[in-house]
Amino acid sequence: MIARRRFVLALGVSALAAPPVSFPQQQRLIPRIGLLIPESLSIEVVRVDALRAGLREHGYVEGKNIAIEIRSADGSYDRLPELAAELARLKVEAIVAFGTKAVSAATRATTTIPIVDPVMGDPVAFGLSSSLAQPGRNITGSVQFSPEAGAKRLELLKEAFPRITRIAVLTNPANAMSPLQLQAMRATANALKFELQVLEVRNPKELGATFATIAQGRSEAIVVATDSLFRARFIEIVERATKQGFPSVGSGEFAVAGGLIGYGPDAVELYRRAAYFVDRIIKGAKPDDLPIEQATKLDLVINLKTAKALGVTIPQSLLVRANDVIR
Repeated sequence: MIARRRFVLALGVSALAAPPVSFPQQQRLIPRIGLLIPESLSIEVVRVDALRAGLREHGYVEGKNIAIEIRSADGSYDRLPELAAELARLKVEAIVAFGTKAVSAATRATTTIPIVDPVMGDPVAFGLSSSLAQPGRNITGSVQFSPEAGAKRLELLKEAFPRITRIAVLTNPANAMSPLQLQAMRATANALKFELQVLEVRNPKELGATFATIAQGRSEAIVVATDSLFRARFIEIVERATKQGFPSVGSGEFAVAGGLIGYGPDAVELYRRAAYFVDRIIKGAKPDDLPIEQATKLDLVINLKTAKALGVTIPQSLLVRANDVIR
């Protein structure tokens, strides 16, 4: 009995003296955001990098205090609802939607997770928000004025080439903004007394036939409407336009890719700005607390390399107003 008591006592003392068992600490959860991309990630890498840079400016380091879930449809837009639903199931803090198609899929997938669209068209007209000041739903971000920018692009093209009488317009009817863009362009064409040749492009395979139609239709220049389908194929469009001798105008990114003239808001800067909305949401703000912002800075970009390839001269009146001249 005495021996047994000594054994139990010794065991108790030994247990007390032993160092506590160390269990791995539970990993601290960090906020996650989702990126919903209609095109391939390679097409959007500049905008994604801009968003990441904006997040760093707000103190977020990926893998340390924020996680980013990227879902891209690689041009298969019918996959967007599935990818949006996947992000919703992950319960991300916010979904950054890359364009109208992504926004549409995200709003169908969730009515509670905040959605940030850095380059909105007209959220009020499409019922995505009650007003810019008070969105009223789970969406916020920035408006890029694509109808107004499209009309201005025609004015710039006419200023550069006053004798033009017919301009081809590449538009995607699947884009909800297309009717508004065309309406603004037609008003400008009527005011400046030239014709529009409207060509609908629904998929990349139609581009070859479209350019053949442009040549047959006696158009003298091309304007590219705002759409992710075209932006993913700027280089192909530029090559076709230059080969056929057509001056072309589109967004600023279009001119950087080789288009002759670019005009519109700096989309890359708008994606950097999207980090502000993400930061506020992570800190507890609701989308209705975050007014939708309007892009206030519109840049004119002129590509003199393309002008040389086309054998055309850009008027000095345009060059002196350009924010960026590519030489």
